[in-house]
Parts: sequence; structure tokens; C-alpha cells
Amino acid sequence: MPILVKDYTWQQTEKEIFISVPLKGVAAGASNVMCTESYIKANFTPFLFEVFLFAPIDVDRSITKIGNGIILFTLYKQEPSIWDSLSIANADKETMKRLRENAITRVQEKAKEDAQSKAARKRENEKYSLEIMMKIDEEERKRIENLKEEERRKASEDLEKFKDQQRLEEQREQKRKEEEKQRNALNKSMFSDSPKSSIQAQKHKIEKVVPPTRKCGSIKIQFTPRVFPTALRESRMAEEEEWLQKQAEARRAINTDNLDLQDLKEEEKNPEWLKDKGNKLFAAGDYLAAVNALNLAIRLNDKMPTLYLNRSACHLKLRNLHKTIEDASKALELLTPPVPDNAAARLKAYVRRGTAFCELELYVEGR
Repeated sequence: MPILVKDYTWQQTEKEIFISVPLKGVAAGASNVMCTESYIKANFTPFLFEVFLFAPIDVDRSITKIGNGIILFTLYKQEPSIWDSLSIANADKETMKRLRENAITRVQEKAKEDAQSKAARKRENEKYSLEIMMKIDEEERKRIENLKEEERRKASEDLEKFKDQQRLEEQREQKRKEEEKQRNALNKSMFSDSPKSSIQAQKHKIEKVVPPTRKCGSIKIQFTPRVFPTALRESRMAEEEEWLQKQAEARRAINTDNLDLQDLKEEEKNPEWLKDKGNKLFAAGDYLAAVNALNLAIRLNDKMPTLYLNRSACHLKLRNLHKTIEDASKALELLTPPVPDNAAARLKAYVRRGTAFCELELYVEGR
């Protein structure tokens, strides 16, 4: 049984009615409002507010706002006047029941009409959209046909120009051959008629002095030994020298002072040997053993970036994604300054770190 709300307030002007209904702690989204010309109802469980209005109102202009703990009705009267009261006075139960049923029926009919009009508008919009799409398709088809026709016309013109050019070249070639043939015939007749001039021409050819050819020689070039595959640039010399010094220090920085490392075999104290062993274990698919070998190598020498780089690959295979990110980041710290000699290693570090971020669904960091 709903609880009727009676502690509402209302005000009026000649044209408008303002009704404020408290929600009594009920959420605004849990309320349901119905409004007709002579009946308004607000249902917010377990409370119910309903009024059989004194005179008819304009439903289309009327407004209902729900929020700040109240329901505010702004109702517009059909005829300007001052009402004696908000609701019908002394209405019996039968009258209220009839008015309520009429209101519900009118709301249902209006909802049905709205649904039908909405469906009709939707059909009209779909029909209009279809006509527009057909028109666009037709225009696009005509545009494509015009382009094809223009291309065919241009191709025909180019073909005709090419044929004309070929004919001109053939004519020129034929004319050149005829002129050459005439010159040969003329020269032949001149040589046959004047043997003396022919002998003088041969003597002139013999008397031409040809300069001697140059003697062969060889030039020896010696290149300065260089570690990097690129050419030496003065702007990069400081970075390259810094990288080479770091590499040399990394090869010398072997830590065997710990007591638990003194019992190792001689080859096990060599980080390069441990790195090669880790590579073999990685190739065999024994990623955990490869991590152990690289851990020992890093304890012996924590300045070699390739050790961290290889261990990041092992962690990536073992799905230790956070450790992959840590090792790749450490390798990038050691791969400084950026020079062509460490470009491939830096590429691998960025790829592995980005892959780990993406596997952790941190796509912005991975990008």
C-alpha cells in the first residue's frame, strides 16, 4: 500500500502552476511521473503523489524536473485564471477512479500515437537516407564513368601521338639513310676519279702525330683502423670514445671478491663464457637455467649491457613481464651514448620493453 504524499507545496499565477513534491530520501532515478490534462501522478516507492486538477492544463508545454530532493512541476493553464484550489473539491471515489482510468487510457493512447509517429518518422528518414545514398551512388558511378571516358580519350590521344612520332622517326631515319647513301656514292666517285687526292689524304693521315698513352701506376691507400662500421665524423668522436671506454671498463670490471664466488671454476668466473652458456640454454628452450647463468654473470660484471639484454629475453619467454621491463631499461641505461655500434642492441631493448608493456595492457607506455 503506497504512502500518499501530502506535504507538498504549490503556487500559481494566471497562466502557470508550480508544484513542489519532496522525494523523502528516494533516489531521483527511482521516480516515475505521469501527467495529463486533468491528472498528475508521481510514484517513488513507497510514496505516491497524485492530484485531480481543478482545471485542464496544456500537457505539451508543461515541464517536470526531478533533482535536489524534489519533483518540480511547472504546469501551464489552458485558460488564464486564478484557481480556487489545486484539486477538485469533494470528489468521490467513483469520480476519482473514472478520472484516473481516463488519464491512464489517454497516456497509453498518446504513447501509442507517439510510437506510431516515431516509427513513421523513422521510415521517412530511412527512405530519405536511402534516396540520398542512391543519389550519391549514381553521382559516384557517373563520376567514375566520366573518369574512365577521360582516361580512354587521353590513352587514344597518347597512342596517336606515339604513332605520329614513330612515323616521323621512320621518315627521318629513311631520309638519313638516303643522304648517307648519296654521300657514299659521291665519295666513291671522287676517289675513283682522282687517285692523286686519295694518296695525299692517306699521307696526311700517316703524318698525324698521336700522343703516347700514360704509363700505368698504382696508388696505395691506408685506412685508419676503426671499430665502428660508419665513417669517422668529428661531431660524433666524443660519443664514440665514451662508448669504447665504457666497453673496456665493462670487460675489466669482474667482481670475484664475494666469498661464494671464489669457489667457482676458472671459466665460470668469465662473464663472456657465462653469456655464451646462457645463449645456448636459451636456444635449447631452458629459459630458467639461462636466467641463472646470466644472474651469475651480472654478479661478476654489472656493466655489460648485453647481459641485461639477454636476461630480458629470458624473462619475456617466462612471462616475467615486470622483470623484462627492468632489464631492458637497465640495458638502455648502459647503452649510452647512442652510437651506430650499439644501435642494434638498443633496438632489441626497446622492442622487448614495449612488448612487455603491451602484454601488461599498458598500451600508451608500450607505444
